[in-house]
This record gives sequence, structure tokens and C-alpha cells, in this order.
Amino acid sequence: MEFNGLPLHALVVHAAVIFGPLSALAGVLYALVPRWRDRLRWPLVATVAIAFVAIWVAYFSGEDLEEANTYGGPLAALVETHEERAGVLRISVTAFALLSFLAAWWHTRTGPVRLVMSGLVAVSGVVTLVYVYLTGDAGAQIAWYGIEG
Repeated sequence: MEFNGLPLHALVVHAAVIFGPLSALAGVLYALVPRWRDRLRWPLVATVAIAFVAIWVAYFSGEDLEEANTYGGPLAALVETHEERAGVLRISVTAFALLSFLAAWWHTRTGPVRLVMSGLVAVSGVVTLVYVYLTGDAGAQIAWYGIEG
């Protein structure tokens, strides 16, 4: 997949790297700061929706990019690491998005439902944040392979 002659993957990963952590931060704050919950509900839904789409598009465009290239040697191991982490990231962002949408839908609930939903949103947000970092780091190692700096 290309956009204006550039691989789509190289373009869309920037949205994933920005909106993944931004939505994770919004999710953790939504879960842990009850007085901000009303103000953070819709920004959380918007940012996690963008992160979800960006990460899935990055995943599929990365698959296409990898099929179009042949990697060997140490670079192949880096690509494999990046792919493995991207697989976990797409699952974690999907869970995080679903839990965030559900928490926003059940926003006015109290008691155990709110407590459980808040905990799940916070944990899935942190897992997503960690895997955005790990996946992005592995991708950057591929992009900058062989460059001294």
C-alpha cells in the first residue's frame, strides 16, 4: 500500500505513535481521577478510536511492506521482533478500545461496575502504552539499521 509514492506504513505509524500513548494517558486519567471523568470521556473515546484505526492500518500496511521486501541476516530478526510486538499491540489496543467504549457507555454507573471498568481501562491502557513503545522501538531499529549516529 502506498500513498503518493510513499509506503503507507511509514506514514500511518506516526498517528499510531501519537494517538496510542495519548489515548492510554486519557484512559489512565479517566480511570484514576474521578473528578476528571466527565471531561475525559469523549476525548478518551475519540483518541482511542483514532489509535485503534491507526494501529490496525499500520499492522496491515506493515504486512504488505514486509511482503514487498526481502530481509536477511540481522535485519530479519529485527523484523520478526517488530512483527511479534505489533501482533500483541493490535490485540491490546482492540481490548483497550472496547473497554474504553464500554466505560464511556456505562459512564454513569456506580459501585463495582465502575470500579471494575476503571481498573480494566487503566490496565489495558498501560499495556497498550508499553507495546506502542516496544513496537515503535523495534520499527525504529529497522529503519535506522546500519546508520551510525
